[in-house]
Amino acid sequence: MKLKPMEDRVVVQPKEAEEKTAGGIVLPDSAKEKPLMGTVIAVGPGKMLDSGNRGAMSVKKKDVVLYGKYGGSDVEIDGKEYKILRESEILGIVE
Repeated sequence: MKLKPMEDRVVVQPKEAEEKTAGGIVLPDSAKEKPLMGTVIAVGPGKMLDSGNRGAMSVKKKDVVLYGKYGGSDVEIDGKEYKILRESEILGIVE
């Protein structure tokens, strides 16, 4: 994939939806919830500040992040689903 996010945007590959519940029940496609977690694939250079410098990004490639349900934009590239978020839409980094 050759996608370079601009400014303070981050490209995230969402985690796959669970196929089974904890009790072992297989879920149909209509019952699966999209996870709100994913892996960072690409990070932009940072937001341009009033001083003319770029702000440092607090996430990096391969970080696992949490994001809001309605945040970002969904895109499909080469048959894979991705989400493009602003850094401020990321709720946290999973360690």
